[in-house]
Amino acid sequence: MKRKLGFFLLSLPVILVLDQWTKYLVLGRFQYGESIPIIEGFFNLTYVRNTGAAFGLLASADPAFRVPFFLIVPMVALIVLGLLYKELPASSKYRATALSLITAGALGNLLDRVRFGYVVDFLDFHLRETYHWPAFNVADAAISSGVILLLIAGLMEKKGKIDVTHTV
Repeated sequence: MKRKLGFFLLSLPVILVLDQWTKYLVLGRFQYGESIPIIEGFFNLTYVRNTGAAFGLLASADPAFRVPFFLIVPMVALIVLGLLYKELPASSKYRATALSLITAGALGNLLDRVRFGYVVDFLDFHLRETYHWPAFNVADAAISSGVILLLIAGLMEKKGKIDVTHTV
């Protein structure tokens, strides 16, 4: 139990603080829509306000639906994540880390929605004028990394490469 809790207590505050600190820097140093090339033709820092879900989904939905939806759904998700975490075996360090990454990301973006009514995004990757990935933030990266880690852990457990039956 200590090991599982350790992964959670270490990664959650680190990701949450890093997320909020980077957004604080963007809000203090950028004008809305301002973009600074970091790697020409590939990566910019661009201040974007995301009123929707991942990749701007539902951004144009009626605010009477969108605002409560994006406050209630993350809170329900946090409860579900807590329940999933509670049920993890003590030896599930990969799943514990994955769930803490997802939880930290969800909390970071929820804080933005409560404070501003939108999520601050700023990591802007593109391939010249050919392809443009939607801007995202540290919380989004943590959520995506957590989901990928959960999938990898599930596949490894299925193939017997990770033993989740014993406790540490």
